Order: sequence, then C-alpha cells, then structure tokens
Amino acid sequence: MNVAQVIVDVPSMSIDRLFDYRIPDKYINVIEPGMRVIVPFGPRKVMGFIVTVGENTMLASEKMKDIEEVMDLSPILTSELLQLGKWLANTTLSFKISTLQVMLPQILKAKYEKELWLLAEEDSIPEELAKLFAGRAVVTFQEIEEREISYYFIQKYMKEGLVEVRYVVKSKETKKKIRWIEGIDPILLEEAKEDIPKNAAKQQDVLHYFIEHPQPIILKQLLGKLKVSRATVNALIDRGLLKTYEKEMYRDPYEDRNFQRTHPLPLTEEQAQAIKPIWKSIVDKIHEVFLLYGVTGSGKTEIYLQSIQKVIEEGKEAIVLVPEIALTPQMVNRFKGRFGSKVAVMHSGLSAGEKYDEWRKIQRKEVQVVVGARSAIFAPFQNLGIIIIDEEHETSYKQDDSPRYHARDVAIYRGEYHNCPVILGSATPTLESFARAKKGVYTLLTLAKRMNDRDMPEVHVVDMREELHAGNRSMFSIELQEKIRERLQKKEQIVLFLNRRGYSTFVMCRDCGHTMQCPHCDISLTYHRKQELLKCHYCSYETRMPNECPECQSDSIRYFGTGTQKVEEALNQTFPEARVVRMDVDTTRRKGAHEKLLAQFGEGNADILLGTQMIAKGLDFENVTLVGVLAADSLLHIPDFRSAEKTFQLLTQVSGRAGRHELPGEVVVQSYTPDHYSVELASQYDYEGFFNYEMRTRKTFHYPPYYFLALITVSHVNHAYVVQVTQKIVKLLTNTVQDNTIILGPSASPLARIKNRYRYQCMIKYKNNTDLHDHVRHILKHFETEMQHKDLQISVDFQPYQMM
Repeated sequence: MNVAQVIVDVPSMSIDRLFDYRIPDKYINVIEPGMRVIVPFGPRKVMGFIVTVGENTMLASEKMKDIEEVMDLSPILTSELLQLGKWLANTTLSFKISTLQVMLPQILKAKYEKELWLLAEEDSIPEELAKLFAGRAVVTFQEIEEREISYYFIQKYMKEGLVEVRYVVKSKETKKKIRWIEGIDPILLEEAKEDIPKNAAKQQDVLHYFIEHPQPIILKQLLGKLKVSRATVNALIDRGLLKTYEKEMYRDPYEDRNFQRTHPLPLTEEQAQAIKPIWKSIVDKIHEVFLLYGVTGSGKTEIYLQSIQKVIEEGKEAIVLVPEIALTPQMVNRFKGRFGSKVAVMHSGLSAGEKYDEWRKIQRKEVQVVVGARSAIFAPFQNLGIIIIDEEHETSYKQDDSPRYHARDVAIYRGEYHNCPVILGSATPTLESFARAKKGVYTLLTLAKRMNDRDMPEVHVVDMREELHAGNRSMFSIELQEKIRERLQKKEQIVLFLNRRGYSTFVMCRDCGHTMQCPHCDISLTYHRKQELLKCHYCSYETRMPNECPECQSDSIRYFGTGTQKVEEALNQTFPEARVVRMDVDTTRRKGAHEKLLAQFGEGNADILLGTQMIAKGLDFENVTLVGVLAADSLLHIPDFRSAEKTFQLLTQVSGRAGRHELPGEVVVQSYTPDHYSVELASQYDYEGFFNYEMRTRKTFHYPPYYFLALITVSHVNHAYVVQVTQKIVKLLTNTVQDNTIILGPSASPLARIKNRYRYQCMIKYKNNTDLHDHVRHILKHFETEMQHKDLQISVDFQPYQMM
C-alpha cells in the first residue's frame, strides 16, 4: 500500500506528530516529500506537508483516509529543510508545522488556485500537450481535474521544462503578467496593409511597425511608441493580423536601477591572511565556523565578496545574512554590483509578490547568491558553498516569536549538512562567539586596521552633568555645537544618533507627578508631535495629547526625555542653515522611503543625518567627518544583563561611520555616566578590554557564556492565576533539574502587563542540563488543557535576547 506521512496545519500539542494517509492511484509516483497536500482531518480539510512516502503503516486499511489534493507538483521544501524543521522543533520546543511554515514566503501560506502555464512554443510541443492547451497559454487545474488528466503526465512535461505550475492567490494576483503583441508573417502583413482603408492611418502605422520589426513588443511600449490607442490594436487583433498573449515577469524591486559593475579589490596583507583558511575550507569542502573580527572599515565585505566568488567558481551557492536595518541600498549595491543577476535579495521592505518572486528564483536555481535578513537562512539552495552572517552580534538574528530560532544556529546546522564554511563577521562580536573563538571552537580571523590605513576617528566623551552645572540646558553640548558649526562651514556632513523615536519618551504633570500610561500595558505613552498623539509602542493604543492633566486638571503637563522629532526641532532652531534628514521608524514606513532619504544624504542634499539604530551600521559616506551620539547611556538602564554589551556595540558601530575615506573623522559621545566601563572602553575602541571586564561580571553572576539561559514567560488576563501557574512551574522544575541548575523566580516580567494580559516569568541558568528540554516539554504537556481552554499562554525561549 502507498502511504504518505503528513504533518497537518493544526498547531496543537496533541496533534504535533505525523499522520498516515493513503495515496490514491492518480497520485502514485507523483507525490514526493516536501510537497503540500490537502487532507481530511476530523470534519474538516486542512493543508499538510508530506514528510515521508512509503509502503508501511500501523493503521488498519479501513481506518486510513485518502489524500484529497496535491498542492504542489514539485517539492517546495527540500529533504534538508524537512530535516532542519524537525531539528528546529526539538531545539526550540515549537510545533513541527510552525518550523516548516517559517521557511516559506507569505504567499505560499495564503489560499490560492493553481494554473498550468505553457513555457514552450506551441509548434514544438508533443501532440497530447497541444490538445490540452488548445491554443491557450494557461489552463486552470480545475479543468485538469474535470478532464481527469493524470498528474504524472503533467509532472513528466514539467521535468522537461515545457510546462510550469503557478499559483494565483484568490482575490489577489501573485504573478505580474505583461501583455505582449506580435505581428503575423511580415509578407502577409504587407499584403493586408493594402486592404486597410487609407483613413485608418493609425492602423497603417501599427502594421508598418510590425513589418519593420517582426519581434514581439510589450503592448504598453507599443502604445507609447506609436501614440496609438488600445482600440486600434484590438481592431488588428480581430482581423487576425496581430497576436496577443500574456507573459509572466518577475517583480524586480531593483529593475529601475543600473548597478555599476565592480571588480575585486587588491587585498591588504591582513585580508589576504584572513581569506586563506576560508578558501581552503571552500575547496576542501570542510565545515568550519570562522569568526571574522575586524574593526569598522577594515574591509570585511571585500572578504565576503571574494569568498563568494570562489564558491561560484566551484559551482556552488552562497547565503549572506545582513541585519534588517543594515540592508541598505548600499549593501545591495555591493553584491549586485559584483555578481549582477546571480543575486536574489530578501527583506521586509519588499512586497509579498516581490518576496515570492525572489524565492522562486532561488528555488529554480536561477541565482547563486541570496542576500537577506534573518529568514533568508532558509533559502531553498541545494548546493551551499558558504554561509555568511554579517554583524553577527545583532539581536535581530533571533526570532522573538515561535519558532524562537537564532539564525546563527541554523547557519551552523546547514553548514555541517553541506560541509561548507560559516563566517560570522563583526567589529564587536557577542561575548559568546568571542569566547568560543578563544577556546578554539570557532577559528578566529582578525583585521585590526582600516583598509586605507586611516586611524579610527578620535572619540570625545562629554559629561552632560557638567553641561547642566555650567547652565547649558540644550540637548547639544557646547563641544558638539562647535564641531557641528565647523563642519557646516567646511561643507562636510554630520551623523547624529539617538536611540529613541517619537518626540519625547513620556508625558508628566509637573504639579501632581501623574504620567500618561497605556491603559492596556504597564508602560508610559510616547508623544508624537506631528500628529499630536500619545502612542503605545507595544499594543499600538493611541490617544490625543491632553491640554491638562487628567488627574488634577493642571495645565502644567509637559514632555520629558528626548525623541528624534524633538531633536530635529532643536536642530532647526540651533542651526537654521542646516538641512536635516531624519530617519526613524516613522519616516521610513513607506516603501522606498529608507532608500530615498539615504540617497538624498549621499548625494550631498543634506548636511545632517539624524536617526535611530537604523543608521548605526552599514553606512559608508565619504563626506561624513563627525558623528554625535546624543544619549549614550539610554540602553544602560534597561533590566537586561546584556545592556553594557549592547551599549559598547552600538557606540563602536556608530563611531565607525565617521572618517571612512580621505577626510579624518571625529566622534562626540554625550553621556550622563561617562565613567561607565562600556562608554569608556568604547571610546578607546578597546574590545578586548571590554571582553575581559564583562566576562568577569558574567562569571560572577552566572550568565552566558558561562551558563546557558532559558526564560519561561506565563501570561493571562487574571493576575492571581498567572502567579499561581508560574509558582507551580518553578516547583515542578526544582524537583527535576540537576543540582548545578539555578532557577530564578517566579517574578513579574519587567513589562508586567501588555495588551491587558499579566506576565510572570522564571529564568533557568544551567551548564549542560541535557534533560532540560524534556523536563520543559513535560511541563508544557501538564498545562496543555489549560492552554487550550483557559487562554493561558506559556512561552519558552532557550536563548532569550528580550528580557522584557
């Protein structure tokens, strides 16, 4: 009996396993692992993924149900990705279905209909295919089902490249189709021209065009070129003199851009030393993890590019991950400029259709390099030669909702599978990665100098407490103001960095001390000046800015803290002659806005670039000679053991934006805690000093890399119930874990309420507790009924980066 094992799309613990289904005769030899199917499940029909196909089952044949429909005629998940999904589900305690869904573009999760498209010329296809298409370019699958045409027959022609299955999302096109026009034989057109009345001059023009240019043309271009209407063309189609058809085109987010071809640069001695072991690993097909630790501007990208070149020469493929906020047009230019059309780009700024088209280019082996944010790690390549993670310290490589995977772990898993190197690059690696490199688990490659041998920009730390004592109440220190004026006179550019968007961080009454809080979350609302709104950045609640305090009716209600909007206003007042570009979540919301603002700055149409984290990395402008950090310690006061590390990384990254070319750079860091070791050591670019200091702290308080962490968060609308459940979880854990495991909690989460749900947590610190996953799995099973029926949520994160 032909049996398929299927993971069904029902995210529930009791259903999180494989189910056996009978393969009907019409699908025998058609179904393969990695395809999606529709199967009956209880009273309903659901989608599922085929995991294995075989002969055996434990089920009695009368109990077994048939697969209803096949959604794909070629697998959309490779056998490697299916295996990866299983590994992910085990290591992150996620549902198997969730780990497979996360690998696919959004469009493949929608409801859609299938169509069969003819790829070959009609006169060159077998007769049975010609009969099916009967002069059409597209046939719906509904018709194929009705005519009972075998899937095997279609698959055969798919493998020969004559036809292709395409998906149309119901109510929404997933394909971009372009209408083409073509003339019949030019000799016949010459004859037909005589029959066209002389007063139909436009029709005459169109025929004349096709006699001169027999090749097909896009309808839109033809209408524009000849200044004729659609009616004119339709009249000639009706006479049988012109043929029309639709052809699918990829939506290319970069189609209107000419990428300037670039060539490999000569490597410095340091770069040549660093690239040697990478090349050896590529040629010898050996999996090795390299930590490329290089100061900002030391030429890490050139090492990536030349390593990829080697991989392409070996006939293999490459994945390059870049943090979402650093996926700037500049980064795309570097890869497209070097490898042209061999590159697919995937990031959140693309439309669903564009993402789908980029994914299909990878699946069809039309590209050899993918550059993208976190999810690009699942690119369906089958012959990987290298995986690169740039700015490996970035927390955006960790997914915060289920499945809570870290792209670095997935990269290493895939690197082992394909016997290929993985490069982790950063000027400020995570302590965990640097410790692994020190221990020899990773291979350390170091670039200590900038490519052009320039010095790192000089950093001045300004104590803002002293500025206040001296009577300066402005958000810009005297030193920063002087240096900005100097740059404006010299026509050089300035980057100002602030880690907060909005106008101010909170609104408070000066009389009674009341702060405007979100009614659904335990967090103060942020004031956005432009819309005069107070917004919650957690649940999206918003309300009008009041004129008086809602508690005591005083009109002494004021904004406190500083956001980018407020800084922009202050810049316009202090330096009215300066042209300012502001980049934050609010100004870059619209598609393409990010690119437009950077182009404006890059072309010299602005003097000051003011922004949040999104301007901290990847930017390279030769005229930037001053970087100002307005509130260096804003991250230090967050309840997170990594806050010093994040501060050090951010300050180092931002400083690296200055003086990258011929002009020397300077950095001014404004801080209220200038003597904090992370601020002090970042100003000296002393990563090793910071690493040693921070490692001592981590060892004392049992934090990574000395201990592993797991965070269990419980949430519910009833406060007492949340406390009770968390206490029970702590008790169950205490009775089962090893002696050297530390359990902290239960305690309220730093954000104790979000969207009217109360949140409690417990943290587990462990050395190598191999059974911990099993113990936590048992706990989840214990509360399964309550999670299904009482709206209880328990989330487990085995590598928490968000402690909030």
